[in-house]
Amino acid sequence: MLNFKPTLATLAAFATASALGLAAGAASANATVGQPAPAFSVADTNGKTVSLADFKGKHVVLEWVNPGCPFVVKHYGSNNMQGTQKEATAKGVVWLAVSSTAPDSSDYRKPADLAKWMQGQKAAATATLMDDDGKVGRAFGARTTPHMYIVDPAGTLVYAGGIDDKPTSNAADIPGAKNYVKAALAETLAGKPVTQASTRPYGCSVKYSKL
Repeated sequence: MLNFKPTLATLAAFATASALGLAAGAASANATVGQPAPAFSVADTNGKTVSLADFKGKHVVLEWVNPGCPFVVKHYGSNNMQGTQKEATAKGVVWLAVSSTAPDSSDYRKPADLAKWMQGQKAAATATLMDDDGKVGRAFGARTTPHMYIVDPAGTLVYAGGIDDKPTSNAADIPGAKNYVKAALAETLAGKPVTQASTRPYGCSVKYSKL
């Protein structure tokens, strides 16, 4: 059950720096669906270097995460994100959660703290990546938490956008939502083109480090 009950003032504040990710420090580039996904190598919460190239031949989901964001709380507090993760990884999909939150942000969590939070949420991510300098996020054009991407076994970006079609922080909206990530994975795992390959992401703006 989701216990987070933001006030109208809190939601308004987050809304001004949310869905479109247009606040200062937002991503300056955009990976293109249908083109090769940006290569990267970055440390995970255990200090191990993880590269996208490590997973060539597999489907990979990237999920931008920030535990301080009400939209992230919506999907984790309801177990919607964990359920989507578990369904994907059970099919052999690699799931990479990415934190691009700058170390000087009040939302920043050190590697051990973020790992503990993910463990407490019973997350099923393959790894949680610490993109402190924001290079990975900016390369993909990640604007919100969450912001979702799917890379196919050939390294091509086949989906970019929101987790679903209900851009709210209310967990009660989840049962009636279309989960874009599940739908896209079902199609690409079946060798079919993704019908809705680009959708609008929603959430809190990624708290990037200043350039």
